[in-house]
Amino acid sequence: MATLELYTKGAGVWIPDPDAVWVSAQLLQDYSPGENHLLLQLSNGKEVHYPLDSPSDLPPLGNPDILEGENDLTALSFLHEPAVLHNLRVRFLDYSSIYTYCGIVLVAINPYDQLPIYGEEVIDAYSGQDMADMEPHIFSVAEEAYRTMTRSEKNQSIIISGESGSGKTVSAKFTMRYFAVVGGAAQQTSVEERVLSSNPIMESIGNAKTIRNDNSSRFGKYIEIGFGRKGDIIGANMRTYLLEKSRVVFQASAERNYHIFYQLCASRELPEMRSLKLDAPENFRYTNQGGEMQIPGTDDLSDLERTRSAFTILGVQPDQQMELFRILSAILHLGNVNIQASGRSSERSYIDADDHSLAVFSKLLGVEGPQMAHWLCHRRLAVGGEMLAKPMSGRQAVEARDALAKHIYGQLFTWTVQRLNSALRAQRGHVKSFIGVLDIYGFETFDQNSFEQFCINYANEKLQQQFNRHVFHLEQEEYVREELAWSRIEFSDNQQCINLIEGQLGLFDLLDEECRMPKGSDESWVQKLYDQHLTSKPHPHFQKPRMSNSAFIVLHFADVVKYECDGFLDKNRDTVFEELVNILKASQVDMSYISKLITLISTATREHKLTVGFQFRQSLQMLMDTLNSTTPHYVRCIKPNDFKEPFVFDPKRTVQQLRACGVLETIRISAAGYPSRWTYEEFFSRYRILLRGLRSPEQVQSLCKQNLPQLIPDPDQYCFGKTKVFFRAGQVALLERLRAERLHVAALIIQSRVRGWLARIRYARILWAMVTIQRYCRGALARRLALTLRYTKAALVIQKTYRMVVVRQLFLVIRQATITIQAFTRGTLARQRHRLLVAERAAVLLQARVRGWLAREAYRRVRAAVVLMQCCVRRRAAKRELMKLKTEARSVERYRELNKGMEVKLMQLQLRADQQVDIRVDSAVSLPPGLPASVIFLCVRQADCSGDQTRARSLCSAAVTAMKAALKVTSGFEPARCTICLTYNAKGQFTSHQVGYELVPLTADISDLIRALSDLCIQAYQQLLSITETHLQNIIVPALLEAETIPGLCGSAVKLGTSRKRAGSDPRTVGGDAPTMASVLRELGALHTALSHQALPPTLIEQAFHQLTYLISASALNSLLLRKDMCSWSRGMQIRYNVSILEEWLRSRSLQAGGAVATLEPLIQAVQLLQAGKKTEADARALVQTCTALSSQQIVKILTLYTPHSDLDERVTLNFIRSVQGLLKQRSDGHPPQILMDVRRVFPVTFPYLPPTVVHAEQLVIPDSLKISFLRKA
Repeated sequence: MATLELYTKGAGVWIPDPDAVWVSAQLLQDYSPGENHLLLQLSNGKEVHYPLDSPSDLPPLGNPDILEGENDLTALSFLHEPAVLHNLRVRFLDYSSIYTYCGIVLVAINPYDQLPIYGEEVIDAYSGQDMADMEPHIFSVAEEAYRTMTRSEKNQSIIISGESGSGKTVSAKFTMRYFAVVGGAAQQTSVEERVLSSNPIMESIGNAKTIRNDNSSRFGKYIEIGFGRKGDIIGANMRTYLLEKSRVVFQASAERNYHIFYQLCASRELPEMRSLKLDAPENFRYTNQGGEMQIPGTDDLSDLERTRSAFTILGVQPDQQMELFRILSAILHLGNVNIQASGRSSERSYIDADDHSLAVFSKLLGVEGPQMAHWLCHRRLAVGGEMLAKPMSGRQAVEARDALAKHIYGQLFTWTVQRLNSALRAQRGHVKSFIGVLDIYGFETFDQNSFEQFCINYANEKLQQQFNRHVFHLEQEEYVREELAWSRIEFSDNQQCINLIEGQLGLFDLLDEECRMPKGSDESWVQKLYDQHLTSKPHPHFQKPRMSNSAFIVLHFADVVKYECDGFLDKNRDTVFEELVNILKASQVDMSYISKLITLISTATREHKLTVGFQFRQSLQMLMDTLNSTTPHYVRCIKPNDFKEPFVFDPKRTVQQLRACGVLETIRISAAGYPSRWTYEEFFSRYRILLRGLRSPEQVQSLCKQNLPQLIPDPDQYCFGKTKVFFRAGQVALLERLRAERLHVAALIIQSRVRGWLARIRYARILWAMVTIQRYCRGALARRLALTLRYTKAALVIQKTYRMVVVRQLFLVIRQATITIQAFTRGTLARQRHRLLVAERAAVLLQARVRGWLAREAYRRVRAAVVLMQCCVRRRAAKRELMKLKTEARSVERYRELNKGMEVKLMQLQLRADQQVDIRVDSAVSLPPGLPASVIFLCVRQADCSGDQTRARSLCSAAVTAMKAALKVTSGFEPARCTICLTYNAKGQFTSHQVGYELVPLTADISDLIRALSDLCIQAYQQLLSITETHLQNIIVPALLEAETIPGLCGSAVKLGTSRKRAGSDPRTVGGDAPTMASVLRELGALHTALSHQALPPTLIEQAFHQLTYLISASALNSLLLRKDMCSWSRGMQIRYNVSILEEWLRSRSLQAGGAVATLEPLIQAVQLLQAGKKTEADARALVQTCTALSSQQIVKILTLYTPHSDLDERVTLNFIRSVQGLLKQRSDGHPPQILMDVRRVFPVTFPYLPPTVVHAEQLVIPDSLKISFLRKA
């Protein structure tokens, strides 16, 4: 089926619009070949006639609704400019998503707002994840580069480009911050800190406020971040390109000079700055030309403090910093030097001898003021072998002064970069590989374009060529990997434009030649361009303006740019007079910074014979060689509007930048081949209703190959690969239409079947009603006859019964009278006999009581006498024993005999501690939980009882040291759990100061020991949790989110464009079985068993699992918030079932009381949000009332990412999302503004005090392996 047949009634198209660039419309009737117009209905309901001259004038088709908001532009069925623009607008305005993939390119739109998507919790969420699984983010690109580098050991590059104000610098800073976090420790080391500290320094000396951007980088930079074998940052190196030195002496209206000048002026009142003689920036010519002294929302004084702190971190001492500030201040004073015309002659100029600014400049740099004044107004000429001083006009003198200021600042900038590189150089080892971050100007075109724009656009031409070739190479690799028989795709190569600029007799070549001419001028140079590229050899990328002879036009890949030749030669020469440099060399100030800078200026002056253009071409070629030797990753930054307003989208400006940064070229290359790529399983799952034959999952590939030719007759529109089926642009939309038609036919069949079923049901009900009425009538007649027969039979029964009752009553009366007479007679006889028995029993009882009383009285008198005799004998024996004990207590010799053996044993114990003969971990595990702590306490107790408090404290210190060493040397699971048990029990023993009730408290001061044991408890607890968290970290997301515990539930939930790997991403080898909930429970069970075996208190175990379940909940929720493929109804069912398994496990071990189950509440509510209704206002209120554990940002994010499960499900409408947002604003939930949860949050732990079990020394069962049997004798 041809693409023309897609232009049917109801199809969406895009038509040009002067304001919105493109607007959507809908076809009101089918298109037939030969028609000269289309009848369209715009989105506002207006009907228009769209003229057509030929089928090639047909407007671009719209993509299916299911692809709206797709996070990868190359996944769109129709790849063209309006589709790209619309998709970016929907993601930016409706979903507040500033990042979108475009194949291997990340498109970043500047939101002009602070978004909570760059915290450490976001870095943790992206670390170690696959780029294709996560939502687009700058961290995703950084992670892809880092993971590829560590896996393949190949250098990487991240190329960030865009126009001023598009967010290049911010993206580069976040990229470097990501590497500092994942390539360092939890706390930044000195290397990572130095790498990040280079940013504020470079921003101060290289950034300035422009009309488009308050913090615009006025130079390009390429930072190579070096990594070691373990993937940690060990150094960095920076290269800079094309500093805008002209800004030092001139700023346009509403712009500023470099930030460092305003920071110095704002700090002029500081004591150390008063010697620089600074003033307000309004009083310096080099800072007041733009009229903008302040930037809203910034504090120049605080920024200087931040810059100075960064210098200090990088090893630049405060005195060296003051030297740098002295030179910068001298530049400001140089700009205020007043150059005046000499009398009536305009060819001479002079500077007053008492010029204050010149005096301050000379004093700051230690140069001769009169010489500087003379050579600022004169230049030296060689005439006939003699050197003459030629006066300069006022204009020429001002240009010489400005050239000196620019040159000093340029070399100061270069020296600072070199100083930073020396501080960032790798010091911890050899750099194994690096990741380069390139932050460079994007394509520029203004009303007046000069030499700077020419160099910038030339650099972008080179970068675009490298980008085109890399993208095309990836496309070829994909086709070869899939074993496709394909013809070579043609793509536009800008080599001709590059040859025009850098080739032989090109623009740069002719410019350098003209610069070497003594009387070369801009006019003669541009005339040579006309002669060479218009007359002699016309070049397709070179044109001449119609109404100008001082300009030329270059047809760049992005746009047609007109360059004014005025100033090209001067900027290319960048001349500074040697006499002025010699004066600086004679500086009398003894400062290392100035001396090194003077040396650098002198060297640069000697090398100044090389033009700026030639040097730039050399550095750019080095950059291209570096980029070509690495694996590149691309970030294209887009500025959505020129007014810096948050979340305002200007389609005109956006389209200009999409064309300029090569995004549309990427789309064009993709559209030239097979942009839509589906695995056979995805294709089968989505379009199985269109396939005929057996639908066995084992025959998916053959089934697709068998049926696809019937669906798309043109074989050139698709191609079968090894694992995927490839489609040309528009074919997915065609399949979607066929699928919709098949569903429509199926719906009609279902409707007819349902209507027939309803008619049959109605007939059956009528038939049933007729039969029921007949049955009821017949039943009523039968019941009437049966009732008559029943009445007749009842009359006969009544008669018989009455006669029987009369006779029976007479019989009962006679029998009752007889029984009454017999009972009276027998009762009288029984009562007489009872009275006789009672009297006899009373007499016997009275006799027994009297005899017992007499016997007890006699016994009491005998026992009293015996007890009295025993007391007298025992008192006499006790007095004798007391006298004997008192005598022994006065004897010191007995104590010496008792403690003599103890001292020997203590010495042996100390010797064994010195020799580090400790209990092995495997043997300690088998000991009773409290035995090691009790043994240690008994040893200290015996030393204390012997009066040797020094030895007791020594034993305490040795025990703590041994515990610390064991915890530090061995970082395994068993040592940690044994140490926490030992320290906890030992703390309890020493806190209670007793082993048995009969002992008195210790006399030695052990408060330090108790504090040390408390610290060891916390350290061992944290180490034990850290080990478990490390094991859980890589299995939480696969087990909780990705595992299909309910088979087949998510099989049909395949969305167009989802789960397709992006072009250029390295395939990841998957080995072994994927983690499931059993893996998570296995890790948790191992920890629970270990803690329970050590007899730790239940509250401590509950705290440990409270921490772990928080980690599980936070990690899973963070991944859910960043993965669109997880936000569906079916996936929510899977996740909820997995969470319920975890909840059941926690309850089975009675861990719910410690809050372990409660920490899962945010994840549970997020899953409920996926499963709940999302249509009406009532649904919105229910969601807001239910999801109390989720923040407002998290709720909106999940609703934005929600993906329909199937055709029966619907996308969440924007009106519903806005309704929820309105209700959330009324809710004061107190949640932090971050979208992601902080996975590094650590809950405070409390070790409850439980009195230790009373252990008597003689009751301890001490193993012989400990060799401390002497404790049994104590």
